[in-house]
Amino acid sequence: MKQPTPFLLPLLSLALLSETAAAQTAAKPYSQRMADAFISWNPDSIVVGEAKASRWNYEQGLMYTALERVWERTGDPRYANYIQKDLNRFVQKDGSIRTYRADEFQLDHITPGRGLLLLSQLGSVPDQDKYIKAAQLLRKQLDTQPRTKEGGFWHKKIYPNQMWLDGLYMAEPFYAEYSRVFNQPAGFDDIAKQFALIEKNLVDPKTGLLYHGWDESREQPWANKATGQSPTFWDRAIGWYGMALVDVLDYFPANHPQRPALIKALQRLAPVLAKYQDPKTGTWSLVMGQEGRKGNYAEASGSSMFVYALAKGVRLGYLDKKYAAVAKKGYDGILKAFVADENGALAYNGTVSVGGLGGKPYRDGTFDYYLTEKLRKNDYKGVGPFILASTEMEIAAEDGLGQGKTVGLDYFFNHEMRKSPLSGEQEQWHYTWEERQHGGFWLWGNQFRELGAKTVAVPAAPTAASLKPLSVYIIVDPDSRKESPKPNYIQPADSKVITEWVKGGGTLVLLANDTANCETKHFNELAKNFGVQFTNQSVNMVQGSQFEQGKVDLTSGKAVFKNANTAYVKELSVLSVAAPAQPLVTNNGKVIMATARLGKGKVFILGDPWLYNEYTDGRKIPASFQNFQAGKDLATWLLGK
Repeated sequence: MKQPTPFLLPLLSLALLSETAAAQTAAKPYSQRMADAFISWNPDSIVVGEAKASRWNYEQGLMYTALERVWERTGDPRYANYIQKDLNRFVQKDGSIRTYRADEFQLDHITPGRGLLLLSQLGSVPDQDKYIKAAQLLRKQLDTQPRTKEGGFWHKKIYPNQMWLDGLYMAEPFYAEYSRVFNQPAGFDDIAKQFALIEKNLVDPKTGLLYHGWDESREQPWANKATGQSPTFWDRAIGWYGMALVDVLDYFPANHPQRPALIKALQRLAPVLAKYQDPKTGTWSLVMGQEGRKGNYAEASGSSMFVYALAKGVRLGYLDKKYAAVAKKGYDGILKAFVADENGALAYNGTVSVGGLGGKPYRDGTFDYYLTEKLRKNDYKGVGPFILASTEMEIAAEDGLGQGKTVGLDYFFNHEMRKSPLSGEQEQWHYTWEERQHGGFWLWGNQFRELGAKTVAVPAAPTAASLKPLSVYIIVDPDSRKESPKPNYIQPADSKVITEWVKGGGTLVLLANDTANCETKHFNELAKNFGVQFTNQSVNMVQGSQFEQGKVDLTSGKAVFKNANTAYVKELSVLSVAAPAQPLVTNNGKVIMATARLGKGKVFILGDPWLYNEYTDGRKIPASFQNFQAGKDLATWLLGK
C-alpha cells in the first residue's frame, strides 16, 4: 500500500483524534452529554436567559438538581464542583446570599436551596457552615411567607392570594429535604397541605388537568369569578407539579399519614398525562386540552417534565408499570423533536421562554397569551428537565437486574452513634445508607437502587426470619470497644444463621478493616465458614496524599469487575484463603479480595470498607482510580445469579 506523503501525517493524526473524541462523546449517555453542553455554555457562572449578570434564580436551582443527579450517576466530581463554584458566587461567609431578598417572598428563590442542602451534607466542603446558614435563611422565609386563608403559600408577594402550580416545585422539594435533614417532622404536615390545596382548588373535574393558577380573592381579571381558577392548562405548570410530587416523595416519611395522598395525586395525574400525549409524536402540547387548535405546538420543557415524573413514578413503585411505555414514547419523541447534535455537542430546542399570570404587561392566562411567549433554544427550563428525564430513562434501561431484590446493610454489629452536625439529634453514622458525608454508603446504595433493588437497614442481630427477605446482606467493620461502648460482637448463633442463609441462596458481603480499626476476632469466626480469615497484616498504608500507595489492580478480578481496572483501597487487612473460597484480586502476592460459593449462595470478602462516599464520589482521589465504577460492578455481581 502506498505510504502517506509526509505533509499529510499531521492531518491524518488530527482526523483520528477527532474521530476518537467524537466516539467518546457519543458513548456518553444523553444526561451527561447535555450536562457537559450546559457547562460549556456557562463555564464560569450560570447566567439565565438574556440577563447580563448572574442572579439568585430558580433556573439555576433547577440546574443544580440536574447536575447533582448526573454526578450521582457518574461519580464525576466536575458536576458537584460546578454546583459549589456557582453557589460560591452568591453565598457569603455569614450565610447571606447575594441578590436574594427575603422580603420579596418569592417561592422561586427557594429552589437553589437544594444545592445548599447538598453541600451541607457532604464531607470535606470548605466553609461548609455558610451553606448550612444559607439554607436556614431560605427556610426562614417559609416561616413568614404570606398564605391564603387555608394556609397555602402565596406564589410571590406581588401576587397576593395566589397559588401557582410552579410554586410547588419551587419550594416543596427543598422544604421536604430540609425537614428530613434537620429533623423537623412538622414540616411534612405543611408540605402535604400545599399539595392538598392544589388538588382541591386547581384540578379540573372534567379533564383531570390542572389550571396554572388560583386566586383566592377572585380579584384578578384572569381569575374565574366562581372558582378563582385561571383560564387554561399550561403544560409546564403541570410539569412543575408532577416533578414536585415525585421529588417530595424522596424525603417524605414512609409512615406519614399524608404520604398516601401524595401518591394518590400522582396516580390521578398519570392517566391524564397519558390521555393528552400526542399519539404520533409522543410529545405534549403547550396548551393542553386544546391540542388541535391552530397555533398550538409541541413544547419541550413540559414534555421532559412529564417523562421525568412518569418514569420516576414507575421506578419507585408509585405508578403502574404501564406508564413506563408512556414515558418511553415521550422520551423518544423528545429526542426526535427537540434534541440536536451540533458538532458533537447537544442542544435543546422548543422550550417556551416564560409563562405567567398578571404582571406588567398583563398576562391573562388565555390560549392566545401562552402562544405569544417566545421559544428559546437551550433554555434551562427545558435543558434541566431533559437531563432529569434522561437519567430516569437511563436507569430504566438497566434496573431490571435488581427488580424484586432487597439489599440489607447491617446496623447492629456496626452501630456507631454521634450527635448529628445538622439536626443536633443522636444518629447512627459510619457506613450507613443514609449518610452523605465521607463515611457513608449513600452513593453505593444509590447504585443498588438504580439497578432496581431496594436498600434497607438491618438493625438487629440476624435471624432466619430477618434474613429471608434479603437477596444481599452486607456486614461492614463490626465495632470494637474503641468505636462503641457496648459493641455487639458476632456470636456463634449469628454465624450459624448467616451461613445457613448463604447455603440457601443468599449473597453475603464481608468488609472488614485493618485490624487496628476493626473487631476481627469474632468477625473471623463467621468468615472461616467460607474459608477466609482477616489477617493481622495490613497493606497499602497510604501516607498523606500519596494515593499511588493505595493502588489495587482489579484486572485479575474480571469475574466481578467487568469494567473497572484500578481501585484505591488503603490500610486493608490481607486475606488468608482456603476452600471453598478463592482469591479474586491479588496484588504483590497478597490476596486482597476473595469470593466463595457455598450451597446455592455466594460471598464477597475484602479487608476494608473501601466503597464509602469519600472514595467513590470523585472529589478526593485522582480520576485514575475507578472506585465508583468498581462499586457498580460489584453491585451488579452481587445482584446477579
